[in-house]
Amino acid sequence: MAIFRLLILWTVFNPFVLILTAIPTEESTSKNSVHPTPDSSPSSDKPTADSLSKKSLSSPNATISTDQILEFSGELPRVKSLIQSALALTTQGLTYTYGSDEPEKGGMDCSGFTSYILRINGFNDVPRDASGQYTWLRKIGAFRAVLSDSPTTFELAELRPGDILFWMGTNKTDHDPAITHTMIYLGTKKDTNGRIMVGSSDGRSYEGKTRWGVSVFDFQLKADSQTIETRSTYPRFVGYGTPPGLRD
Repeated sequence: MAIFRLLILWTVFNPFVLILTAIPTEESTSKNSVHPTPDSSPSSDKPTADSLSKKSLSSPNATISTDQILEFSGELPRVKSLIQSALALTTQGLTYTYGSDEPEKGGMDCSGFTSYILRINGFNDVPRDASGQYTWLRKIGAFRAVLSDSPTTFELAELRPGDILFWMGTNKTDHDPAITHTMIYLGTKKDTNGRIMVGSSDGRSYEGKTRWGVSVFDFQLKADSQTIETRSTYPRFVGYGTPPGLRD
């Protein structure tokens, strides 16, 4: 007991000991510190967890023949070739695969599909990502902006098969301009008179059914539930452009 009392008195009159004992060691720091969790925010073109959950509910990829496209027979040879090669990929059961522009990998992402089709049709200078493709067409003056949500807007008067379609807001991106999605316009479907497009998507629809991967899709300017008041919270179509030399 006497030794214990002496130890207490010695500690009280030696604050240096208290300072030392208050300094955490490397071992205690590693045991008690809270490590931050990794950032789970999706990057450009990556499907989100929500979109991935829709995959199991998606219908098979859709395809059509060129005979079903109203404008096809009157198109230029280079336009026909581009559309035929795009539709050929819709018959291969390709899924949506982020980062892929090679059908041999079993899937492609949206800008990977577009850049692949353009490259095999002689457009060797096409950028790989959607933002780059948008800038590519803007620089040569081949882009036409669309601000309206109406399917009858005059802004779509020059839209032709083979044109590249662009959206923003489909996912998060660090790219500037913030273009996040792209597809290729096919034209008008004969039996429905509806506009259709082709590309790779992680959840767009065709004939009322959600599709996942390389497929034919309905071309719509806005989501069914979108209004003027809520348009900023939805993915937004921004315009279209004609690849240089496609119609020369």
